[in-house]
Amino acid sequence: MSRQTQVYTLPIRVYFQDTDAGGVMYHASYVNFMERARTEWLRERCGYSNGGLMKEFGVVFVVRSLKLDYLRPALLDDLLSVSAEVKETGRSRVLLEQVVMRGEEVLAKGEIHLVCVTLDGFKPVSVPDVLREQWKE
Repeated sequence: MSRQTQVYTLPIRVYFQDTDAGGVMYHASYVNFMERARTEWLRERCGYSNGGLMKEFGVVFVVRSLKLDYLRPALLDDLLSVSAEVKETGRSRVLLEQVVMRGEEVLAKGEIHLVCVTLDGFKPVSVPDVLREQWKE
């Protein structure tokens, strides 16, 4: 799979609830939008919902760390694209790069470290092989 096809993009509109009184998107809304994009990436590109991973493998991905750089503000009614792309994988972790854009303009960039953990005890566990195979470059 080429790098280009590994990038997943989700369109998201900025609603009033996502903004402050001035119509500028609240900083935490970027995190929420990135979560939605990761969830849909997992579902559409990997073939698993979060619930499906829990049921079939007894695992869930949790955020270990998040680095987010805000470059330009998103505004009320903007149509954004939020991408998710695997950059690196380990035994129980995955590093994703996520970008929030308005057209060709980059508004925010993030690095999200996820860890695959068991549902019973939240102990790190190997990423299921079926996912690891899909994430190979």
